[in-house]
Amino acid sequence: MEFREAVIRALGDFPQKPKLDFKVISSEEIDGYTKQTVEYNVEESERVRAFLLLPKTLREKNPAVLAAHQHNVQYHLGKSEVVGTAGDPMYAYGLELCLRGYVVIAPDHLCFEERIAPYYQEMADNNRTYELVEYLRRESYGSSLQAKYLHDLTIAVDVLESLPVVDRNRIGVIGHSLGGQEATWLMWYDKRITAGISSCGISQVASILRNSFPLAYSLYIPGFLKYGDTSDVVCDIAPRHYFMTNGSKDDLFPIDGVETIIEKAKERYAKLGYAENFRSIIFDGGHMFSNDVKREVYAWLDDVLGNTEY
Repeated sequence: MEFREAVIRALGDFPQKPKLDFKVISSEEIDGYTKQTVEYNVEESERVRAFLLLPKTLREKNPAVLAAHQHNVQYHLGKSEVVGTAGDPMYAYGLELCLRGYVVIAPDHLCFEERIAPYYQEMADNNRTYELVEYLRRESYGSSLQAKYLHDLTIAVDVLESLPVVDRNRIGVIGHSLGGQEATWLMWYDKRITAGISSCGISQVASILRNSFPLAYSLYIPGFLKYGDTSDVVCDIAPRHYFMTNGSKDDLFPIDGVETIIEKAKERYAKLGYAENFRSIIFDGGHMFSNDVKREVYAWLDDVLGNTEY
């Protein structure tokens, strides 16, 4: 069985894709950009809200980016952090990219910010339990939390594609930590994504399990390690453009697993004749997305997606 087919089977059943019912709920002009709150269906009976950022100066067709937020056990934060209205400004990469000329969509993952079930909204200390419940619920019905995340993110890409100002051939994804994990998986799953950036978001799953550090539940896919590991996911993205960054002192993502991914990805991209399409940085630091790293990553994205603003 081919790796992709085996992993999609391991992910389990995906929700049925509903007809896209996209609406702008509110719009606010801010210095340098427009911030919209938008709403759309991810399932027939489930609507979600996201932020849509539009550059002040729009061309006829513009590059676009899906900005996936981190975990950090901060369930009250999600899309608001990546657009710079809450949380740590280090992770406002959605806003930063909008100010560089990108149309940006920033959704919440299930279990975060506006996507916490009412019962758990009043029990902040138990939101980790809610994430576990959602993981177990999907496992019990033959699906997975990762399948749900991928499904929801592909619909966010549908929203971008539906916008007349977006060039559907120039769509990227970026994320830190959980967001970097999801950026990697989304790029693997959805071939509409031209370029992906993972900041401190991946290592080999076998290395993570060896270190016995519990990460986001969406990381754990039943049977996944029977077919391969994260390095195989990244290799399967080739030859599309992919950039991964990791800190040498990041306790969450073992550096030996990171190095294995880089080694195998370089070999795969080179074999296909696209060595230049894979980039990686291992910086001296921990679990972070520093300005120095972002400068290099953003310049790379500008080049790959033809962003002439910078």
